[in-house]
Amino acid sequence: MAENRYDDAVVFANYSRMPRSVAGLAEAGEWPAFRALLPELRDQRVLDLGCGFGWHCRHACEQGARSVVGVDVSERMLERARALGSDARLTYVRSAIEDVELAPAAFDVVISSLALHYVADVRKVLANVRACLRPGGALVFSVEHPIFTARAEQEWCLGPDGERRHWPVDGYQDEGPRTTTWMGAGVVKHHRTVATWVDSVLDAGFRLERLVEPQPPPELLEAHPDWQDERRRPMMLLVSSRAAGGGTGRTVARTAGDAP
Repeated sequence: MAENRYDDAVVFANYSRMPRSVAGLAEAGEWPAFRALLPELRDQRVLDLGCGFGWHCRHACEQGARSVVGVDVSERMLERARALGSDARLTYVRSAIEDVELAPAAFDVVISSLALHYVADVRKVLANVRACLRPGGALVFSVEHPIFTARAEQEWCLGPDGERRHWPVDGYQDEGPRTTTWMGAGVVKHHRTVATWVDSVLDAGFRLERLVEPQPPPELLEAHPDWQDERRRPMMLLVSSRAAGGGTGRTVARTAGDAP
């Protein structure tokens, strides 16, 4: 089974105190941009990979989804998700994203919020997602931005008085695992360039629709003055795509200087 740090008591306790963990999507800075990428969810079969506390699952139910399946490797996460609300259309499954068994064409929409950067073999996962989606089905996901994951430290460069001078980027082209401190413990995240994220989606048989580098909306910046620095560098990357009807989703645009 994949790494499961969220069942660690310290990590879970720290995560539970985050604003987005307490108040849900209203306190997630990227939510307005993520929500804008979602297709119509009414009467859709929805899968949430890495569902955590189930906020996106319950949103799908509120939007009239026909059925919703939330998958997470952490039993603590799923216990909290169930405690926060139930619905006859909503089912939670404990499994690593890499290991979950998905029936062919069983879903219309697949979403994943800040989970796929924990996956070592993301191409395998995307291939499985493509197989479980009907042709034309939607995949919308968010990950930590490659500018954020490039260095394991994931910290600002500070001045002599502790001021945040700039966000350092190094080792950007060196893809692979990064062990970083997250919620009081060492966690492995997998760094990929923006090009690799895009290519992985296209090669799995999706057509790219949108690529978004979101900023917190003005009302959250006003409520959280310490979030102002989030506008200085992207922390997240959002991807919206559709399952192609056949073959791959890749379309290569050539310029005059390209080889035939």
